[in-house]
Amino acid sequence: QVQLVESGGGLVQAGGSLILSCAASGRTFSRNAMAWFRQAPGREREFVAAISWSSVNTYYLDSVKGRFTISRDNAKNTVFLQMKSLKPEDTAVYYCAAQSAQYTGSSLRAPSTYDYWGQGTQVTVSS
Repeated sequence: QVQLVESGGGLVQAGGSLILSCAASGRTFSRNAMAWFRQAPGREREFVAAISWSSVNTYYLDSVKGRFTISRDNAKNTVFLQMKSLKPEDTAVYYCAAQSAQYTGSSLRAPSTYDYWGQGTQVTVSS
């Protein structure tokens, strides 16, 4: 059974930092892209960041560029999201996702291209 388990969420003041982790089990994703999405109350789930299997290519939501960094450790089957200069508008449940196919490019921003999802971790940024 494939599982993605996120950790690292919490409550932080505006301007603070958090590091989210997502550990995968049940299969390896070393040849597949992985990503982070988020969903705030009353809003659609939105793309935050994605990383190719080799880490060569990364993609970000415009509003998090320069503040968030996605990375991965294929040996540990884990993907990370380092978040700095957090803003209240970053408050959401953050979800890790992984592909079983090998999409590339802009398709990595589409939730429909991901087959596996974690249960989510809450990030709350207070003003």
